[in-house]
Amino acid sequence: MSIIADEKTRVVIIGGVPGVNAAKRMAEFCYLASLQCHVTAFVYPPDAGKTAEIPYGSQFLAVPIYKSVKEATDHHPETNTALIYIGANRAYAASMEALENPNIKFVSMITEGVPEKDAKLLIKNSKRLGKILNGPSSIGVFSAGKCRLGVIGGEYTNLKLSKLYRPGSFGVITKSGGLSNEIMWLVSQFADGVTTTIGVGGDAYPVTDFITYLDLFEKDPETKAVIIVGEMGGDLEDKAAEWYAAKPRRIKLIGVVSGYCQEKLPKGMKFGHAGAKEGLHGEGSARAKSDKLIKAGAIVPPTFGDLGPTIKQLYEDLKSAGQIKPIEDVPFSQLPDLPRKVEEVIGKGEVMVQPLFKTTISDDRGDEPLYCGYPASDLINKGYDISHVIGILWNKKLPTDKEAEVIKRIIMLSADHGPCVSGALGTIIAACAGIGLSQSVAAGLIMIGPRFGGAVTDASKWFHYGLVNYPNDIPGFLEYMKKNVGPVPGIGHRVKSLRNPDKRVAELKKCVKDLGLRSPHLDYALAVEAVTTAKKDTLILNVDGCIACVLTDMGFAADSLNGFFILARTIGMIGHWIDQNREGSRLIRMYNYLVNFATPARREVPERKK
Repeated sequence: MSIIADEKTRVVIIGGVPGVNAAKRMAEFCYLASLQCHVTAFVYPPDAGKTAEIPYGSQFLAVPIYKSVKEATDHHPETNTALIYIGANRAYAASMEALENPNIKFVSMITEGVPEKDAKLLIKNSKRLGKILNGPSSIGVFSAGKCRLGVIGGEYTNLKLSKLYRPGSFGVITKSGGLSNEIMWLVSQFADGVTTTIGVGGDAYPVTDFITYLDLFEKDPETKAVIIVGEMGGDLEDKAAEWYAAKPRRIKLIGVVSGYCQEKLPKGMKFGHAGAKEGLHGEGSARAKSDKLIKAGAIVPPTFGDLGPTIKQLYEDLKSAGQIKPIEDVPFSQLPDLPRKVEEVIGKGEVMVQPLFKTTISDDRGDEPLYCGYPASDLINKGYDISHVIGILWNKKLPTDKEAEVIKRIIMLSADHGPCVSGALGTIIAACAGIGLSQSVAAGLIMIGPRFGGAVTDASKWFHYGLVNYPNDIPGFLEYMKKNVGPVPGIGHRVKSLRNPDKRVAELKKCVKDLGLRSPHLDYALAVEAVTTAKKDTLILNVDGCIACVLTDMGFAADSLNGFFILARTIGMIGHWIDQNREGSRLIRMYNYLVNFATPARREVPERKK
């Protein structure tokens, strides 16, 4: 058997991230012991309505989160235990909410530093309600092979080493969470393991005592002996000694009280736990408690180091008396391991996983991003700028300074074209509707396509086609385009002409020529312009066509060229969004006079035939 917790225990955890972490440790034990996960719900109002993901072996359990304990138990009426994983200022209210719930029979509190007033009220109310409240500062409860409440027991490997996957014959009661794990390991090595271990917590004002659990162990026929691990301060060990001496007991009692070093230190010095403090007049000392336990008939080893042999001697005595039957253990190698994460297995070269996709331009697995192998910080410190990064990430090569200068000018010249073009207008309309920055810019970006910005890609494609197939025959190229494609992309402008040139095009042409960059596509496009403008002076090389040729000459793929338009216009769209919000612009509705309502005049709706 076990006390407090068994395979039928079902738990609601009150608290956020710490509670979820505890649930994960509890699920690890359930996986080891082949048990259903004990956690049914969480109570954490900020996340109510969501679920917490709890690993169970190679699966993930979605455990619901509720606003209150009542809501949790209404949805999961099998829930009978509550764990408190919230701060000291809210622990009292949470504990009372759990204690007053008719479904909850046991509450354990990890919270440290609960005020004395709250602790005393909890003692009074738990007795009034006839329920056990464990803690504060309790690491939890472990019933070997049956249930784990909290993080008691340590890491997964320790659960196996301490044989906690099956019950033994020794009960354990401790104040210290760390020592509870050590004692369970000692019992597994020098005896047959534990039935149940209770961490009562080390707060200055404990809500429970040793006697409550000693009574339960006394009634549990599977528990043959109990080990209590106490410390200086308080009177829990004194009362345990009085309980054991009051009448003959079935269980054997081993008592260890830490803190003999206090005899060499000033009176009243406090140790790790809030309650681990000897009184100024020597009350609550480790030696005085040990003496009372010995007088009561308990076995008290002379030092903590003698605890293992003491456990072994008692175990052998009980076995010789026929009270304990030896347990044949499962070989350690046959106990299940926790499934390892894919990253761990890949890292050790034990498995090959087909990648979901491939990247050839960046790697952020180290301490900083690498752009085609170049550390970002090195690029900065060696004087490179965003134009070089664009060349690396888009064209997979480090541009020369001259090429970077052209890229910079393309971005600057294309950053915005006023509020009336479709992309900027889409962003402005969204901004005036109260839409956020990213969504508003996205609204503008989706306008970029075959008509708004698309000429860059098409111009690159067809000027390249002409250069390859009609290198010295401009009329032949134009005739081919006329018959098979239509107007040459990148040629022509609604406003600009030979007499009113586009200054952006002039700037780019001059930059390329001044820098002495190789420009076969640009030269070919200018040769086309010379022919088309002879027919009509608005059939000039426009900015899209010029950008297309310049970037193609630099080695950028045609399909990537709209990226320059997207990148540049994003700068302007962000500016328009900021501008509209700064001005407090209102929702836009199209004026009726801007719409041609070409609909039928108002007319009668005919009677419907039945």
